[in-house]
Amino acid sequence: MNWTGHSLMASAALLGGCAAAPPLADAPPPPVAAAAPVAASSARPILGLDDPAPDPERWTYGSGEAAGASIQTWRALADYAIAAAAKKPARSVPLGLPGALGGIGTVSCAGKQPAVILDADETAILNRGLQFWLASGNPPSRETSDQWTSTGAAQTAPVPGAVTGVRRLKEAGIAVIYNTNRPSRAAPGTIRAIEAAGLGTTVHKQDLFLLGDDALGGDKDGRRATIAERYCVVALGGDNLGDFASMLNDRTMGVQQRRERAARGELAQLWGNGWFLIPNASYGYWQKGTMGEVFPPDARWAPPAAVSTNEDK
Repeated sequence: MNWTGHSLMASAALLGGCAAAPPLADAPPPPVAAAAPVAASSARPILGLDDPAPDPERWTYGSGEAAGASIQTWRALADYAIAAAAKKPARSVPLGLPGALGGIGTVSCAGKQPAVILDADETAILNRGLQFWLASGNPPSRETSDQWTSTGAAQTAPVPGAVTGVRRLKEAGIAVIYNTNRPSRAAPGTIRAIEAAGLGTTVHKQDLFLLGDDALGGDKDGRRATIAERYCVVALGGDNLGDFASMLNDRTMGVQQRRERAARGELAQLWGNGWFLIPNASYGYWQKGTMGEVFPPDARWAPPAAVSTNEDK
């Protein structure tokens, strides 16, 4: 695997908030102090500050295009949730629930406060510092993950649009609940990161749910069910299909089958209509697929001159 692929897979392994990989929140925490300079790695980083950054990181953390797409999604999410809550729905938005028919179901909203369930990493907060470290060529490790969640709050940032979106939701009386695959041991650091990003305070197991809070591991369906017992869930936001329903990350599905399941039929009607996807090109469960899987036969083209040249050989 080349260094770019290594960086991307490392991200997925360390930031389990979005991927199904092993993992990487509020009375106000203490103010976040500026981080000390990063010590030199024992293995010399492959990339220096003057080297070109990998394209996925350029797009997710440096491009105006990603910022615009995120703001657009956050505005649509807040608009939808506020309008949906005002109608006092009888049932929740469709969401992944353990044992639900087809993997997706709804829950009664009777007597419950409206809420939005959000992933954290690259949905509400940008893990710029960790991505810098990994994209530079440094190897991932659980120690790195733990150190990042403990000390990296000053190097995070809000996803563009998130601060305004969260403020609008809360002003409308809608609870903002985070459901992330960061491990439960990372609760204090996750709370600090959300606070540092300007998204307010959170409390573990009240409006912050983490991997290890139930017996389902990285499957978020159980935590969604727990949240839906307490709240009327009017919208979901995330950067990975597993942030909406775990069945969409079924490991037995091929690349095109997963794409088709998310983009056809009843599920297709949910995007922008209760389900809101924040763009993240840096890492995620989508990081699989051969050339033949990503480009099926009806998508393969070559210039006629190149075809003719090859046939003449």
